[in-house]
Amino acid sequence: MSIVVTGATGQLGRHVVAQLLEKVPAERITAVVRDAAKGADLAARGVRLAVADYNAPETLDGLFAAGDKVLLISGSEVDKDRVAQHTAVIDAAKAAGVALLAYTSAPGTLTAALADAHRATEKVLLASGLPYTLLRNGWYHENYTEHLAPVLEHGAVVQAAGDGRVSSAARADYAAAAVAVLTGEGHENATYELGGDEAWSFTEYAAELSRQTGREIAYRQVSVADLTGILTGAGLPAPLAGILAGVDASIAEGELVISSGDLSRLIGRPTTPLAEAVTAALKS
Repeated sequence: MSIVVTGATGQLGRHVVAQLLEKVPAERITAVVRDAAKGADLAARGVRLAVADYNAPETLDGLFAAGDKVLLISGSEVDKDRVAQHTAVIDAAKAAGVALLAYTSAPGTLTAALADAHRATEKVLLASGLPYTLLRNGWYHENYTEHLAPVLEHGAVVQAAGDGRVSSAARADYAAAAVAVLTGEGHENATYELGGDEAWSFTEYAAELSRQTGREIAYRQVSVADLTGILTGAGLPAPLAGILAGVDASIAEGELVISSGDLSRLIGRPTTPLAEAVTAALKS
């Protein structure tokens, strides 16, 4: 029986596989990738590679075995039918009789368009009859800290989130939660609302950037329409720009404040503070 991680060479998937390797033998881990070359480093560590594509259901045939625990990391291609992609994985897992399918979803409070495919996938998964775990991941620190260049260039954090707050956490924190579910017991048919221990505002984020850089970084509030235009002007595809700007509207409504404590309980430690993520990003 394997622990199977889809999207294993993606940003979250790599964290998951790395942390699994600290807990279980490499031969028990199957990394599902679209490009075997990108998973060569994992194979070198003894991880089994399986080449498959969400967009080609036939490549999923024989991927899973009875008793496997599967982590379905949601697709990131906004120009694709992500529900169909996820359904293909769920169908293949059901046919194989896997022991558990964990899915990286979105917070139950989120009404932005970003959540639509997640809500639809959850319905498919629950209807499948498979033992499931819904990992409703909140926002990542890295959604902001990996894009500091324009912020530092212009001396401004530009968002359309008003005074809204965000319970973000590090990507590695969310990966640790997935690993806890995949290697632990008693998570069948559970839903976890995952977010950081401390919610923050963009005013506070700008202040933290100012403190750590020694420069004056302001929070400049714009409208959702203006933010969409700024993001498309920076080269983002229009659909993705609209989705990201829509999340800011949800932040303004308090929809990314997650107070369940599920994330820190699952990982057995406090979540990574935003200030720590800022420090790491500035060093890199």
